[in-house]
Amino acid sequence: MNRVNAIMKQFSAEGHQVVVMNKTSSVKKPLKVVVTGAAGNIAYAAIFMIASGQLLGDEQPIHLCLLDIPPAKGKMQGVVMEVNDCAYPLVASLTATTDYAEAFSGCDVAMLIGARPRGKGMVRADLLAANGKIFKGQGAALEKYASRDVKVLVVGNPANTNALIAMKNAPSIPRKNFTAMTRLDQSRAYSQIAAKCGVPISKITNLAIYGNHSKTQYPDVSHAVINDHPYPGQSTPVQTAVNDDEWLQTTFLTTNQQRGAAIIKARGASSAASAAKAAVDHMREWMLGTPAGTVSSMGVCSDGNPYGIPDDLIYSFPCVCENGEWKIVGGLKVSDYSRKLMDAIAAELVSERETAA
Repeated sequence: MNRVNAIMKQFSAEGHQVVVMNKTSSVKKPLKVVVTGAAGNIAYAAIFMIASGQLLGDEQPIHLCLLDIPPAKGKMQGVVMEVNDCAYPLVASLTATTDYAEAFSGCDVAMLIGARPRGKGMVRADLLAANGKIFKGQGAALEKYASRDVKVLVVGNPANTNALIAMKNAPSIPRKNFTAMTRLDQSRAYSQIAAKCGVPISKITNLAIYGNHSKTQYPDVSHAVINDHPYPGQSTPVQTAVNDDEWLQTTFLTTNQQRGAAIIKARGASSAASAAKAAVDHMREWMLGTPAGTVSSMGVCSDGNPYGIPDDLIYSFPCVCENGEWKIVGGLKVSDYSRKLMDAIAAELVSERETAA
């Protein structure tokens, strides 16, 4: 190291520009990040974001581990080759495996993306039965091998109940460490409001998703505002700016609820890039904190929540994150309209829990 420093000083003295790459990343201990379903489209889009530092920041090195089923082993090797060819400075090591023990040993961050998609003729109960086995096994593997402080995000559908199953099969890991992704639904809702009001998405805050990542989800704008609108330094409630409750309760609601199906119909495949970005956004804010004045919609354990939702569910609430911990935003007024939708989603999740059991 002294020789390296001497050479750098000599180059500087001779007038050469010395650029120190990745100076601070070596100071931090690498964190192990596991991505399941690594040969799939969502994971493929997410892996390069993760490796580039968009997940944990550009000073945090990672041990990146890709996990999938044995028939996908060849495709995973192709992904490994591409990641290696990108020469990401933050990737301290890269592994592809089909073995739970190898994947989850010492895992700090688990992004459970892989799940069986709904096939022709399958109803939601069939999907729950098929994926329940997967997430039971992954929960048990996390229990056996992962760090006790592992942060788990479930993306594979039905995400909320899959997260619940994984959580219940890892009893020694805190229940607060299991979450489900509703960030994609939040992003879709932001996009709709921005287009309707003709404002940049960056000006909208405090729009939140309640409930389940399903066609019953509730995108709530009742506490959302548009900043610097109509004039700099002022803010306008989204409901006031939209000025059309019928649109909010019909077109806006159903478009968000059915967006996934609409994308499948349009492109012949499910959301991949947008889902990957939402997963990375979810985990980044959980680990590094939500920006001041904003909320992040997260499916979290409902135990003791401030809105009367039954315990022992994974239910989406508006949350704020700091120092690797999430907290449900409390004290928000719930209208009769909101209460009706929130309770209906809770009933759906209770039913899914019973079916999964």
